[in-house]
Amino acid sequence: MTQEIRATRQRGIFGLAVIALVMVSVLAGLGVWQLRRKDEKHALIAALTERLAKEPVALPSAAAWPTLTPAHDEFSRIKFSATFEAKPDAMVYSSGSAVRDDITGPGTWAFMPARLADGRRVVINAGFVQNTMQDRAQQDRAVSRLVTGAPVELTGYLRFPEEASTLTPREDSGKRLWFVRDHHSMAQVLAWGDVAPFYVDLESPQPATGSPKPGPLHVQLKDNHLQYAITWFGLALVVAAAFGFWVAGQRRA
Repeated sequence: MTQEIRATRQRGIFGLAVIALVMVSVLAGLGVWQLRRKDEKHALIAALTERLAKEPVALPSAAAWPTLTPAHDEFSRIKFSATFEAKPDAMVYSSGSAVRDDITGPGTWAFMPARLADGRRVVINAGFVQNTMQDRAQQDRAVSRLVTGAPVELTGYLRFPEEASTLTPREDSGKRLWFVRDHHSMAQVLAWGDVAPFYVDLESPQPATGSPKPGPLHVQLKDNHLQYAITWFGLALVVAAAFGFWVAGQRRA
């Protein structure tokens, strides 16, 4: 083998080694990232499980509302008294639920404004109403029974608004139909007035008619990060092994 051919082959091996090293580093990095995500997900599941299992506490005072955050307060169980207001409700389309194992089919969540004793307003997700996409009157009949003009003792969970993605359909203000749980948008479009920075997923009381259907929440987060990490580490190993076999073949040639 001439010196020129040997030098060309060495440059080829070096170039491919750099590419292989970059690929192995990226794949291994993704594996490490998935392991970190696994630890974060386990911590999140533990925190949410603890919050959902606690006895309900009083609704935070209005002075504390600006300090509430999803990371520390979402899914906290609360209880308070409020009066449902005779204002237009909003439907939020859902094909099911990630936190309600009793919701398996399509329908809508009934979002309604409720007034606290101090006059402040909190938005309540009063529960699930089945098959209301084409029947606005069905949900109107369901939620109208909740508007009695009298205070009601409510138990539920603190939730924070979702952000729409680029693929999320815009709301249909005529049908009062949303595709994302953005209670601030609902309040603005439906003239509910100023509302709390959070909304409340209602747990109880259960209406006599069973609709809207509130209920307890359960943690059902997907936890596939270990499998993903093994996949990335496996791919890194395959790339390294393939490069090693290729180099061995080049030396034998």
